[in-house]
Amino acid sequence: MTPSTSHSLSELFAQLGLPNAEGDIADFIAAHPPLAGGQRLSEAPFWSEAQARFLREQILEDADWAEVVDQLNAMLHAK
Repeated sequence: MTPSTSHSLSELFAQLGLPNAEGDIADFIAAHPPLAGGQRLSEAPFWSEAQARFLREQILEDADWAEVVDQLNAMLHAK
């Protein structure tokens, strides 16, 4: 059963050790080129090894962060 805890984008950015104000998130999205259609979020070149591992594990384990990680994934692919 998937946990019912949901997190915000701001909380995800904080978890990743990134500035997490609304403007910071918008700047981050704008500063990175759109990811290629088949590229996994965790494979983007701008993540540290720890950040990439966290993102990958959240999706693979369908953890409580998975929903907001999916949201970030869609944002970085949609530009």
